[in-house]
Amino acid sequence: MTTPATPVNRLRPRRSCLAVPGSNPRFLEKAQGLPADQVFLDLEDACAPLAKPEARHTIVKFLNEGDWTGKTRVVRVNDWTTHWTYRDVVTVVEGAGQNLDCIMLPKVQDAQQIVALDLLLTQIEKTMGFEVGKIGIEAQIENAQGLNNVNEIATASPRIETIIFGPADFMASINMKSLVVGEQPPGYPADAYHYILMKILMAARANNLQAIDGPYLQIKNVDGFREVAGRAAALGFDGKWVLHPGQVDAANEVFSPSQEDYDHAELILDAYEWCTSEAGGKKGSAMLGDEMIDEASRKMALVIAGKGRAAGMQRTSKFEAPEA
Repeated sequence: MTTPATPVNRLRPRRSCLAVPGSNPRFLEKAQGLPADQVFLDLEDACAPLAKPEARHTIVKFLNEGDWTGKTRVVRVNDWTTHWTYRDVVTVVEGAGQNLDCIMLPKVQDAQQIVALDLLLTQIEKTMGFEVGKIGIEAQIENAQGLNNVNEIATASPRIETIIFGPADFMASINMKSLVVGEQPPGYPADAYHYILMKILMAARANNLQAIDGPYLQIKNVDGFREVAGRAAALGFDGKWVLHPGQVDAANEVFSPSQEDYDHAELILDAYEWCTSEAGGKKGSAMLGDEMIDEASRKMALVIAGKGRAAGMQRTSKFEAPEA
């Protein structure tokens, strides 16, 4: 396991994570102009077996020649139970490692699968003269074994940036009674995904990683997407996969704070900084309007303000210190 020579920002904006088939040049071209925070070029499920070898080289070409400004660039390789994985990683990273931010590993079942990918990436980086440790890893949890081992997976490598829920394969792996990926199964009155999402979220947050929700396959049902995304956002997830351009704006909106919440968070930070200062009387708590704020308030406000700043939001209010 390796640590890069210079610090890498592992907490990148990922409100919308756009899936793009690595075998489709037209989609790869179009994706560059969409306002998604992250784009992952897919060699796994979105790429037919016979198309995978050529798709690797197509991805290398688009990573090196495309304009991905402002986007996190990720490639999803095939999982370790297949015979494609090592060649996916070697071809893509040797060919375009300097224009790649992360490798996404699907169907992660235990920590050793992450360790193996870390070691392979390190060998390629050293061979090619790339900065060792710079390329991150995104781990996708898609079955019961992976969920049971998610805490160990989250600590398996300093390269890990995200833990991702993969609902389709997960639903199949536990025999869930539903054919609509991302929707609630019939006959169950509560949220069937709550435990899964919370376990992933706890593993991510305990290790300063991001938690990403998986896809919603009814791509024309934007209202349904917003509802499902809203549940994940309410828990604290950082973003969600998008499969269609129509879902991108919805994801960016759902996983950003409202203007009102963003302004309020910034006001809390300003007010707390002032009240703990010499000028503010070095107080441990203070009033902001009718609201008492303290150190706990500051920590909560930091989260909302951070999300707003990452989304490029601008303040519409200004803190004014109360008169003595």
